[in-house]
Amino acid sequence: MPVFDIIPGMTDAPSPPAPTSGATQGRALIAAALVSAGGVMVIWLAGLLWFASTLPAAVDDPTTHTDAIVVLTGGSERIETGFKLLSAGLAERLFVSGVGEQVRAGSLVARTDALPPDLADKVAVGSSAYDTPGNASETAAWVQDEHVASIRLVTAGYHMRRALLEFHAAMPNVRIVPHAVFPAVVKSDWWRWPGTASLIAREYTKYVVSWARQNLGLPARVVARDTREENARTAREEIARDAQQNLRDARA
Repeated sequence: MPVFDIIPGMTDAPSPPAPTSGATQGRALIAAALVSAGGVMVIWLAGLLWFASTLPAAVDDPTTHTDAIVVLTGGSERIETGFKLLSAGLAERLFVSGVGEQVRAGSLVARTDALPPDLADKVAVGSSAYDTPGNASETAAWVQDEHVASIRLVTAGYHMRRALLEFHAAMPNVRIVPHAVFPAVVKSDWWRWPGTASLIAREYTKYVVSWARQNLGLPARVVARDTREENARTAREEIARDAQQNLRDARA
């Protein structure tokens, strides 16, 4: 009688091969990578919610006088606001950082009615900056040349936190008063507007990169002009998409 007929539960069928250690390790590595990626995504989303919920909604200090007003290009409202602040006597001069290479202070002043002609000589421009670290570096050089001890920084509300991070690092001894502007097309209920949501998500990611770079002591990466123009064009397209949705909602 065959031995397999004597011992219960045994058959003459071969047992399946045991998994190799290499295959087991591969699956473990994939599982660990997925868990890590999921954890990073959860942390990123939590940070995004914090970032978006703590964006400035108003100007905390609209009256303090500073030596100069600094405007970062990127939206017409920023320059107009800077001109109005200069006209209101909140500073003795104004510096616009990141204008095109062919742009001069006189041409900026000629485009607006927000600045009296007698203040035109109080406006200076810088054309070497193509990103926010470049704005900070360019402004730091101007501040040093002009012996400026305090500035009022004008930029968009969603951009202010990263701008302050870069400016404080570039000029730690200069007092900076933030003065955010709030374009109507950048929605406060950002999660309902794909363009604004994308804009804020990208700005948050840039903020995290800037924070990490500074804490690791790494130099700022120089952004080519065409890259900055592409980023600006993307932002304009996102905001335009929100404006079109807003118009559709108004007509509904």
